[in-house]
Amino acid sequence: TILCIEDDRFIGEMYVRSLKRAGYTVTWMVDGNDGLVAARNQPYDLIILDLMLPEQRGDQILDALRNGETDLVPNSKILIMTNFEQDDQSKSQLLPRIDGYLIKADITPRKLLEVIEQLGK
Repeated sequence: TILCIEDDRFIGEMYVRSLKRAGYTVTWMVDGNDGLVAARNQPYDLIILDLMLPEQRGDQILDALRNGETDLVPNSKILIMTNFEQDDQSKSQLLPRIDGYLIKADITPRKLLEVIEQLGK
């Protein structure tokens, strides 16, 4: 099961369509607050998290779900997907708490499926 938190309609629809076609069960949220509630209320194998979201940014959601002391989603992988290139310091603060970091412009639906498959191993 996958939770996709992505506010860009075109990108979100593309992800969801290709993930469902590959056999995954996908829940899609378009704003940070709804995404955080969904992540807290139901277990997901994977959370695909955009960083630039309305209501709550992806890094704030990550802080709420998985910070240095608490991991509210211990059985979930978290994959950051963003078009916002982080500076090294910001990225280094995210990396210990996530399972993957991808730049959207570099990712096709096929590549996303390959990355998800690798995360599952």
